[in-house]
Amino acid sequence: MDMNVASHLGRTGTAELVPSRYALRVGDIDVLVISDGVLPLPPTTIATNGDPAEMTAWVNDMRLPPGKFWWPLNVVVVRSGGRTVLIDFGLGAEFPGAGRLGMRLDAAGVDPASVTDTVLTHMHIDHVGGLLSYGLRDRLRPNVPIHLAAAEVEFWASPDFSRNTFAGMQDVLRSAAARFADKYRRQLRTFESEYEVAPGVVVQRTGGHTPGHSIVRLTSGGERLTFLGDAVFHNHFDRPDWHNSYDHDPEEAVRVRVRLLRELAASREALVAAHVSFPFGHVAVAGDVFRFVPAYWEY
Repeated sequence: MDMNVASHLGRTGTAELVPSRYALRVGDIDVLVISDGVLPLPPTTIATNGDPAEMTAWVNDMRLPPGKFWWPLNVVVVRSGGRTVLIDFGLGAEFPGAGRLGMRLDAAGVDPASVTDTVLTHMHIDHVGGLLSYGLRDRLRPNVPIHLAAAEVEFWASPDFSRNTFAGMQDVLRSAAARFADKYRRQLRTFESEYEVAPGVVVQRTGGHTPGHSIVRLTSGGERLTFLGDAVFHNHFDRPDWHNSYDHDPEEAVRVRVRLLRELAASREALVAAHVSFPFGHVAVAGDVFRFVPAYWEY
């Protein structure tokens, strides 16, 4: 089925047939997972070190169209202790099929002006783009703090792509990060290893995907959920050893994701990731690799 057709079938006005948000609770913390859209990209982006035949077989097993891998784009809004936290900003309006965060915040009844804090997992364009276009940036509070790892800001001041083997997007990534840093420098609130943004909402630096890549851990009332950012893509449950084309330190990225997946499998907690199937799920150990366990939706 053509996903673009499915998203418009039966649509009237600004309503969408395909769900774009999902609400859940983690103890006393309200969580809203919002889809910024979906990007169809070449399968080569999921495994720069993968055997082409194995990648083709994996894509086929996932029932994806030949030559395409669907990248979900997920962001999260968290409410805790009187604070409203937006985690990542989506792609913006530079690609069809994505960059829908502003519209979908409206559909979810979330006024961007109500956001008290933001968290940025890393400075790739599909995470900062929403603040580089007009759909969202002019609707947030003028001085809303942007929490991110100091190592991320330092890296993008003079980015080193020597460990990254995919050359197709380096200029785009460099330009977007530079524009973002230039425009929002006064709003950046950096941390070294971790920072509690709101009660039970802790952002932690992991490195790997980028030097300052971070995740967000939610803990309340004995319940837990982790937003993994780009530490894990959907193929990494089956093939955690595959290097994503945008991993700036591929070997460290593998170590980080295996550690995180083992932690989450042991804790049995829920996970959300920027590029894992919407809206959330769990991870189980399956021999030497892992298995994604989709969430049971509550209707």
